[in-house]
Amino acid sequence: MRKSKFSESQRMAILAKADVGQSVEAICREHQISPATFYKWKKELAIEQDEDKRRLKQLEEENKRLKKMYAELSLDHDILQHGYEMLKKWQAQDAKKK
Repeated sequence: MRKSKFSESQRMAILAKADVGQSVEAICREHQISPATFYKWKKELAIEQDEDKRRLKQLEEENKRLKKMYAELSLDHDILQHGYEMLKKWQAQDAKKK
């Protein structure tokens, strides 16, 4: 993902212009951003300002991270389990040969 050319304080200043009464289209033209970007920033600011939404977003990110960890560990477990079963078979074959 490409890094934004606007800092957090610049974003806040751009969003503040809309609160003063300047139109979104004029703000976007002035700063050469799309209206979608403007509204995305506005949504992110609202989430940051609302404690419940911020906490929910943090929990969702943690849940996503934990699910990824579980998937990786589950895959490792399956691989090791399969290897262990193969080892038991080989040991049984070696025992029969002796």
